[in-house]
Formats: sequence, structure tokens, C-alpha cells
Amino acid sequence: MFEQTFKNIDDILHKDSGCGSELDYVEQTSWVLFVKYLDDLEKDKRTAAELTGKEYTSIISPAFQWSTWAMPKDNDGKFDHQKAMTGDDLRDFVDGELFPYLKKFKVSAESASTLEYKIGEIFSELKNKIQSGYNLREIINKIDELRFRTHTEKHEMSHLYEGKIKNMGNAGRNGGEYYTPRPLITTIIKVVNPKIGDKIYDGAVGSAGFLCEAFDYLRTSKELTTKESEILQTKTLYGKEKKGLAYIIGIMNMILHGVEAPNIVHTNTLAENILHIEEKDRFDVVLANPPFGGKERAEVQQNFPIKTSETASLFLQHFIKILKAGGKAGIVIKNTFLSNTDNASVSLRKLLLENCNLHTVLDLPGGTFTGAGVKTVVLFFEKGKATKNVWYYQLNLDRNLGKTNPLNEKDLEDFVTLQQTWHDYMVVMSRSTD
Repeated sequence: MFEQTFKNIDDILHKDSGCGSELDYVEQTSWVLFVKYLDDLEKDKRTAAELTGKEYTSIISPAFQWSTWAMPKDNDGKFDHQKAMTGDDLRDFVDGELFPYLKKFKVSAESASTLEYKIGEIFSELKNKIQSGYNLREIINKIDELRFRTHTEKHEMSHLYEGKIKNMGNAGRNGGEYYTPRPLITTIIKVVNPKIGDKIYDGAVGSAGFLCEAFDYLRTSKELTTKESEILQTKTLYGKEKKGLAYIIGIMNMILHGVEAPNIVHTNTLAENILHIEEKDRFDVVLANPPFGGKERAEVQQNFPIKTSETASLFLQHFIKILKAGGKAGIVIKNTFLSNTDNASVSLRKLLLENCNLHTVLDLPGGTFTGAGVKTVVLFFEKGKATKNVWYYQLNLDRNLGKTNPLNEKDLEDFVTLQQTWHDYMVVMSRSTD
């Protein structure tokens, strides 16, 4: 049902003069979806409060609740066609009242880590592009059919949302910008093997694939106590994202995966001088796929000891600096990083090998990133000891990867098994030399 609903919404948006691309479809579906999600979340919280004899105070005031403006009901609990806005009335309400109201939460929220602040931030970034109020009414009716109440419903919804992000990545000039293949992400997480209590960071968060998969990995890693569940929700997953649309999609993706108030900040990670990073700012785990082929201005380069305009090389310096001693990383980067002979690349490799134990390199085939004809490697390293031995694994497949034939988890099973063997061997060797 969910899949057909999303398809129908795309068809409606395709007809609307305000939406011209797959990017617009995802963005506009996201804000309506988010408002509906908030309504279901509040219903769940109210029910939970009532069961314990407590009173629940709604985040959203009555006039702006989904059941008031989007789907008013009559006394029999049926959709009230008389009260329901449509056409210009609906569009004017959304543009002139709903969005300004939701934007204000950014100012009134207690802190940046609250759901209220995220609501304010999302609606400060977005605007309604659906020009026809009749199209908007149709979309609202479709999204009202969706439910976010059970874990199964949320899981199915997050799966479909990921599919939309994937399509958006394929439609853009750079597929890797929005979408890292999920089999690759899950493989990286298996190798890095984060634990509950680790602080996990992605400074180029995009659609938050790494953080969503890390959340699922930790949530299902064992039976969590209430305290551990709270740590996973609030003190585990952190990200930064420069681009407005990717930031919104990342937050929405995490929320659909079950993270209530994602710790994602809308900022340019590279605008921060890495010399200003203190111990309190550091993380136990870094998982990331920084943008390929980006170029940074001279003033941004000043924030780094190794000057280069190559975005990914600046990100790598940032990641090394922001890792705690003993911290672990899995980072996707262009394979030319291993062989470039320019001064910056040579210096960066030296920095990595002297400050970190680069224990594993996974060399991926072309076509891993649909829409981006870039060859990539994954660097797995731990900070604090210099590199002595590197295990290099080249993934050779008996088929060409592409949009209709993507990378899958089976392709990477051999790598995961052999990497574990290598890891266990190195642990034994290090003990024998200590």
C-alpha cells in the first residue's frame, strides 16, 4: 500500500507547475509526511501518558494539528468535506500560517537537541512548492492513509523513503551525493563494529544512511536495557550537513528509522578550524562518505594544516582530528587517494599512516555508486598507533555494476569473513609482541 501511495503522490507532483524534478518530489513529500508523522507521534505519546495516569501536553497547538487543518472529521469520525480546506484556501493557509507557525519553534525550543527545535529548523529550510491547492489536497488525502504507529509500519515507510532518496541520487548529477549503497554501509558498520555507548559521527551526513544503519545495527545487536535505549536515542548518533535539502532528508530519514530528535546540525563542517577541535568534541567512531570531486575556496583551506582544494582530502583531515585516541573509522574516498603524487596527497597519506593504524583497504569496482563513475576505496583505521600492516582487498565481481544491477550484501560476504580472520590474526600478533 505504501509503495502505491508514494507513486500516486509523485504522479500528482509531476502535474504541479511548482515541482520540476525528483529532488522537488522528495522535498515536498517530506514536509507533508513529516507533519503527518508528528500527528501520529503525538497520538502515541498521549496514549502512553494516559496509560500511566499522566497528562500529555501537545507540541503542536490545536489549530495547527493535522486533524484540524488537514483532515477534519465530523461527529461520526468521517472526513468533513465542509470544514476541509482546498484550492487557494489550503495553499494560503499552508504558506501564510502553517509554515510561519512551525518555523517559530526554532526560537522557542529549549535546546537544539529537542524535537521542537528540529521542527523549527526543518520549516525554516523548506518552503511549500506545490502551487495548486487542489494538488496539495490530493497529496494530503493520500498521506493521511499512511500510518507510523507500529514498528513494522515505520520500517516499511523508512525502506520506501530510502528508495526515493536512491532515485533522487540517480536523477542528480552525482548519485553518491545523496545515496551510498546500503549493502556497502552495512558492511562498513560490520567491520567497524560500534558498541552501545560509542559516540558515532558523520560530518558529511547527506541522507544519513550511515547513522540510520548504525542505529539499526546497535538496536538489534542485543536486548537493550531502558538506559541503553535512551543512550542510543540521544547520545550516540551525530552528524553535520552543509546542504539544506540533504539536511532535511537526513533528519526525516532518521526519524522514520526511529530516532526521535536526530543530532544533525546544518552547517559546513569544513568551515571549522580543526585546530580548535578539543577532546570534548571528539568521537569514538567515524563513518562517512565525503563528497567526491568537490572544490573548496581558499578561506576554507585555511582551516587545515594540509592545504588542498579537494573536499574529500579536507574531510579526511577533519575525521582524523575529530577521532578519539583508540577511535575507529570507515571512510569512503576516491581510489586516487592511494596513488596521487601531489604534495597534499603525499602529506595526507603520511598523516594517516603515522597517526592511525590503517589496517584494511577495500577497493570497490566501478559502478558501485550509481550515477557517479568514480572508483572508490574504503579506508578502515584506528587512531593512536602508526600503521604497520595493511590488508588490501580488491572486490572483483563477475558482472558490471549499474542502476539495474547494484551492489548487494552477498557480493561483500567474502570480504567480511576474511576481514574478521585478518583482524583476529592481528590481535593475536599484537598480544605476542606486547
